[in-house]
Amino acid sequence: MKFKNIIKLSVICFAFGNLSAQNPWPKTTETAKPWTRWWWMGSAVDEKGLDKQLTTLSNAGFGGVEIVPIYGAKGFENKYINYLSPEWMKMLQFTTDKAKSLQMGVDMAVGTGWPIGGPQVGEEDAATKMTVQNYIINPNEKFLEKIVLKDDKQKNLKTVKLDIVTAYNEKNEAVVLTDKVNSEGVLDWKPSSGKWTIYAVFIGKTLQKVKRAAPGGEGYTLDHFSPSATKDYLKTFDKAFGNSNYGIRSFFNDSYEVYNADWTADFKQEFQKRRGYDLSPYIKYLVSDEESEISGRIKSDYRETLSELILNNFTKDFTNWAHSKNSKNTNQAHGSPGNLLDLYAAVDIPESETFGSTKFDIQGLRRNLEDINTKEVPDVNMLKFASSAANITGKPLISNESFTWLTEHFKTSWSQVKPEAEQIFLSGINHLFYHGTTYTPSDAQFPGWLFYASTNFVPENSLWPNIKGLNAYIERTQSVLQSGKSDNEILMYWPVYDQWASPKGKDMAFKIHNIEKWLHPTVFYENLEKLGKSGYSLDMISDKMIGEAKFENQNIQVSKNGGSYKVLIIPQLNYFSESTLKNILNLAQNGASVIFQNEPKDVPGFFEVEKRRGELHSLWAKIPFQQNGNLKSTTFGKGKILLSSDVEKALEFLKIEREKLTDTGLKFVRRKFDGGKYYYIVNHTFKEINQFVPLNFSGKQIALMNPENGDFGVGETQNNAVKVQLKSGESLVLKVSENTDYSIPKWKYVEKTDAPIILNQAWQLSFKEGGPELPKSRSIEKLQPWTNSTEDALTQSFSGTGIYTTSFKLNKKADDFVMKFDKLFESAKVIINDQDVGIVWSNPFEINIGKYLKKGKNTIQIEVSNLMANRIRFMDQNKIQWRNYHEINFVNIDYKAFDASNWKVQPSGLDGQIQLIPIHYSK
Repeated sequence: MKFKNIIKLSVICFAFGNLSAQNPWPKTTETAKPWTRWWWMGSAVDEKGLDKQLTTLSNAGFGGVEIVPIYGAKGFENKYINYLSPEWMKMLQFTTDKAKSLQMGVDMAVGTGWPIGGPQVGEEDAATKMTVQNYIINPNEKFLEKIVLKDDKQKNLKTVKLDIVTAYNEKNEAVVLTDKVNSEGVLDWKPSSGKWTIYAVFIGKTLQKVKRAAPGGEGYTLDHFSPSATKDYLKTFDKAFGNSNYGIRSFFNDSYEVYNADWTADFKQEFQKRRGYDLSPYIKYLVSDEESEISGRIKSDYRETLSELILNNFTKDFTNWAHSKNSKNTNQAHGSPGNLLDLYAAVDIPESETFGSTKFDIQGLRRNLEDINTKEVPDVNMLKFASSAANITGKPLISNESFTWLTEHFKTSWSQVKPEAEQIFLSGINHLFYHGTTYTPSDAQFPGWLFYASTNFVPENSLWPNIKGLNAYIERTQSVLQSGKSDNEILMYWPVYDQWASPKGKDMAFKIHNIEKWLHPTVFYENLEKLGKSGYSLDMISDKMIGEAKFENQNIQVSKNGGSYKVLIIPQLNYFSESTLKNILNLAQNGASVIFQNEPKDVPGFFEVEKRRGELHSLWAKIPFQQNGNLKSTTFGKGKILLSSDVEKALEFLKIEREKLTDTGLKFVRRKFDGGKYYYIVNHTFKEINQFVPLNFSGKQIALMNPENGDFGVGETQNNAVKVQLKSGESLVLKVSENTDYSIPKWKYVEKTDAPIILNQAWQLSFKEGGPELPKSRSIEKLQPWTNSTEDALTQSFSGTGIYTTSFKLNKKADDFVMKFDKLFESAKVIINDQDVGIVWSNPFEINIGKYLKKGKNTIQIEVSNLMANRIRFMDQNKIQWRNYHEINFVNIDYKAFDASNWKVQPSGLDGQIQLIPIHYSK
């Protein structure tokens, strides 16, 4: 008896072993699933509501939430819970416990609203700015005016202080007078001759307060340049959290949106320590609009100092603090007046952000111009700042605040979300946070509580029944993109000194909202665009990272766990640090390949400029370039250095191959794992791809994996190319292995299709789930949207799910059948002969149904979910109150008061034809 049981057990284990061997998809995790930003309005949460919403999110395929408390809903003030109070911490503990039971993760913001700040930020720690006042001293005139701050909002602050006083004559000669002004503002100095202009710099405060703050989170924004301010700020969390992290995976800091913060109390001392000279005699060149060389050099030093202060006094301290809690930290560096690459690299999870909508050339993708903000377009190269920092330094996760203002409220379909998500993935990011989901009490009426600026990933959304389709796609894709390591071959230096040397303005924030000013006009950006389209994969690198790089195992590597690269490119630039050039020559000496697009013209900054300029030119002169066709090259130690304005020609010279698959119009991102590589490829073109696609790495076996439905199979290969069939809007994962797994079946390629069967018969249309009321069931002679009905006004106002049902006889034989929708508004669950087939939610709106069909009579049920827009329109037309929030309340995509009463009715349901296409697979 025992012997038989052992045999049975062995058979079972063998069967399961085969099942796992057959499936090439990486094991999924809570991190591979999408997460969502979770706004707690007024922190008016309770255990019942938290339990319900977390369970709903988990059932829909979410892997985690990111708690951000914000302003509250009116009428619920008695339910508000003060941020970090014992009651709030109790709700947090309940949340993390419940999430853990659902195998979900929880992150939380270190503050409410944004940017960080709150009641613990006293005047001393508040965001700080310089205020400059000018005074004139004419010849032979006694200066009687007091040098005191005139700003009424500032002058009564306790921390206001006169920091620098410098006088300039008409020859630009400077005299520092700071110690000649007493506490009353009286100047004890009289010039011997000439007219003088005094620049008086006061340390003041921006007085900016936290935007969208939650109860208990109101207060000044933080001085990110002060180490004591950061330390003081985090003490509040130490007190609330004690020795526990309450189950928080990662503490999150939102984008830097601190306005006019350009100074800190000890900036003058920090500047001298870091830049080697006193700023006081040169303050005029920092604060004036004079566009001279000296002004550019002083401003460059000033901006570099700000960058170092935010890195060392805030970002690194924030990371260390999170680690002291046995948690990670997540930070959005964009918007900061600092080197974004270094700031992103200093945290555990660098986070970028997308805002607005992209125009994709995908067949049938809906994009109504009246529903989008045409000024804000996500840029894949802006996203690369975060992914580059992570790839180079070996951070496994790169997150993204995704889909903010993708379209107007209530008008975003899951099909519009998908290509935006794909573009984020193509930038190297692998951990999406939807923006977002608002906590809603369990008994709240439709549409629940809503945030003013987002795509509505809320259970009350009429599209919610089919969000699993989108989430499963994200989960499969991220399971691949979180596996192994990034596999980019090029490092591209970011010439930040060319930005910092601009004599215009003063501080310089690198925002996602002004890339047309600081990123797009550069040769650096031209190179990113051109090389990406040519099929090269690259990461951006900073001076600091170059200083940490080594040449090992025939590649350039900055971190042991980070990526390894074949070449470093220095794009066309004006200003270059002599120490960075020295570090590059050391890399080349050890075997690295380096391409310069031009000879660096000069060193940045002001201190000992002649000496450093000499060092730069001396180092450059050590490179013995020889003309080699249309470029210059040399062997330098064990490495190679090239000089060429044409970077692609230089890459060809070094035999660094591009991926030629981009010639087809396909886009890709590549990862390497032990024993092979993944290619994630996307067809954002208008055409269908049906051809052999070349790969630089083809291994012994290529498994094709469909992230939309999980299908997989071994692909057909020839001459280092794999056969790919992708319709417009589709994507595919290629798992290229150095070993052969014979248990994986062959991929099914479509060889031919027969004439389609058109379902042009009568249909039954009924309704379930939604409102304001369910329209009556009816028969329709031909397929049409339910909003076409003029007899029943409810159909114009209904948001929810409509069910189209029909039956037909099947007599044809084929290997499979594809159901193709002509027009689908907006997503559908397909049921055939009482069996769930799947969800149709993205272009090209089709699904394989062959295995569910039978000879003879078949019944098809299509459950279509539409947008929220028509119901919101109805509520506004009937003046039904639904937006009732403190602070900003609710705005449209142009930040004007929201009103849907004049909207057109959004088509809802099915339109055109449904075709059943018989397909035959190649044998």
